[in-house]
Amino acid sequence: MTASPPRLLTPGPTPLPPEVLAALGQPIIHHRTPQFQAVLQEVADGLKGVFRTSWPVYLLAGSGTAAMEAAVANLCSRGDDALVLRAGKFGERWGELCAAYGVRVIPLDAPWGRVPSPAQVQQALRDHPSVKGVFATLCETSTGVVEDIRGYAQVVQATPAVLVVDAISGLGAEPLETEAWGVDVVVAGSQKALMLPPGLAFITASPKAWGLIERSTSPRYYLSLPLAKKVWDKEQDTPFTPAITLIVALAAALRVIRQEGLDQILERHRKNAEAIRHAAQAMGLALYAEPSCCSRAVTAVAVPPGVDGKKLVKAMRDQHGITIAGGQSELAGKIFRIASMGHIQPDDIRAAIAALERVLGDLGWTFPTGAGSKALAEVLV
Repeated sequence: MTASPPRLLTPGPTPLPPEVLAALGQPIIHHRTPQFQAVLQEVADGLKGVFRTSWPVYLLAGSGTAAMEAAVANLCSRGDDALVLRAGKFGERWGELCAAYGVRVIPLDAPWGRVPSPAQVQQALRDHPSVKGVFATLCETSTGVVEDIRGYAQVVQATPAVLVVDAISGLGAEPLETEAWGVDVVVAGSQKALMLPPGLAFITASPKAWGLIERSTSPRYYLSLPLAKKVWDKEQDTPFTPAITLIVALAAALRVIRQEGLDQILERHRKNAEAIRHAAQAMGLALYAEPSCCSRAVTAVAVPPGVDGKKLVKAMRDQHGITIAGGQSELAGKIFRIASMGHIQPDDIRAAIAALERVLGDLGWTFPTGAGSKALAEVLV
């Protein structure tokens, strides 16, 4: 075991800033009080800035998947058609959720490591004019790609359908102009670039989307957006007991984001991801995602020939105190993923690359000594 402090470079959960840790340690307060109402209002205003929208952002006590399910349950009715963009594990989750509610899934697949194009979405909508919703993923963390949400929105806006985006990993890490681009529904989670523990989910919807929500006949109770809207409009509150401590911590996280500035944060993520990719390639490693759609939030790297990918991830964690992520589903043991989102700092990345050099050498992969760290320093000054 290493004596160095453990470092977390997974695509969720991510490290917590000191301000968030301090907020999590505060005594709990009651949720039906003026004190908590003030926190809720601060959070409501701050989330609009991160989502880049003037629409209300509703909070759910649950993981990001709760917000995904809320989107399906509130927008769709049994028998509706949904165009589901699948380029990895989380795109597939959209399809699984739609199927659970009796929605007919029309898949638009791309090979893992690539993404569907806006032209393909446009053709699919021409072929299936009955589609009510187009379900996309901003950052597909299973493969390290980012989808062209702006391009999709331009296509979907010209149709009766709505564009629904899973921004769980992408919000605050990738550019996303919800209202300006014409994105109808955005869902997100707390444990990624928002720098919180897991347990909070978020959803916002456009006026166009609310037309579908009001006509949906799918069963819903805890995840009912009409109920959330009714209570918020009347009382500026939540219909059920909220995750009080996480919301207090969210207020702290949003202050951190506001202080640094979202544009500066997005640029920091871009630079961090670029540095990781540059270092990996200097060690003779291949990136899994196509260069044109590499994410700022997480970099997926192909495990080199002759190296055991599962042993690599385990050695990074157990021998060097660096937790990265392995591959999921069909990519298990074939890739590893290093995150660059949220409160991950340059020193975390430097430590990760230095440890990766040692582990790769131990597992038999040869490359010029120090090549990764040298390449990293060329980008990450």
